[in-house]
Amino acid sequence: MTISTLEPLLKEHSFFQGLKPEYIQLVVECASNICFEAGQIIFHREEEANRFYLLRHGRVSVEISSPGKQAIVIKTLGDNDVLGWSWLFPPYQWQFDARALELTRAIALDGRCLRGKCDNDPELGYEMMKRFSFIMLESLQATRLQLLDLYGLPERKLL
Repeated sequence: MTISTLEPLLKEHSFFQGLKPEYIQLVVECASNICFEAGQIIFHREEEANRFYLLRHGRVSVEISSPGKQAIVIKTLGDNDVLGWSWLFPPYQWQFDARALELTRAIALDGRCLRGKCDNDPELGYEMMKRFSFIMLESLQATRLQLLDLYGLPERKLL
């Protein structure tokens, strides 16, 4: 799929809803089409993180793993979700593992390319930070709920 055909897909994705058309045009320069087979590891914790993914079709598990233990699924992502925010913050390393649960089609966005565009245009950078802040908050909430379930703790209201 060529860059010119990715622009409508970016516009349709909920993550980019309401983003100025000129910013969509900048972002599409960092985009490529990608596919993961069922069971394929997308990334491992502590590997270099220089991409994020707009999931178009399929399911991905975000996991915490430790040697000798079964991975704990923190969150399962599906169509129209966003995978990955570690590309945005130094030292640019993944904080979790991710694995395709089924055939998954996505748009990969090059983090280095996008960081450069955000550095050159602070308004675009601010838009990306607002959007990723929401995704990071969702991830923290999912992790908290998973830990409560894992340890059988009652949920407490946060102040």
